[in-house]
Amino acid sequence: MNIRFKKLVLNGLLIATATLAGCVVVPAPGHRHYIGAVVVVAPPPLRREVIGVAPFPGGIWIDGYWSWVGNRHEWIGGRWERPRPGYRWVPHRWYHERAGWRMAEGHWETHAHR
Repeated sequence: MNIRFKKLVLNGLLIATATLAGCVVVPAPGHRHYIGAVVVVAPPPLRREVIGVAPFPGGIWIDGYWSWVGNRHEWIGGRWERPRPGYRWVPHRWYHERAGWRMAEGHWETHAHR
C-alpha cells in the first residue's frame, strides 16, 4: 500500500470520526447480536494491547476485537471513550452456533439491563 493511499484512507477515517463523534447509538431493547452472515472460520485469540494513560479525565478503555472484513478476520484496535452516565460498555464477542461463528457487537447498555 503506498503512502498516498494510506493518507487518503486516514483522512477519510478522521472525517468520519469527526462527523460521528456526537452520535450516540443505543440498541433497541432486546437487540443483542450482529445480524451479519455466519462465519465458518473461528476468530483468532484476542491480542494483548498496551493501554496507556487516558487522553481525558474519566476515560474508559474499550478493548480491541476481531471483526470479519471481506473474507477474513481483521483486528480492530482498542480505544478510549468518554463515560456515558447510566450506561456500561458491553464488549464485542464471538459466539458459536450450529452453522459457524457470529459476532455480537459491542454496545452501550443501560445499567437496568444487568
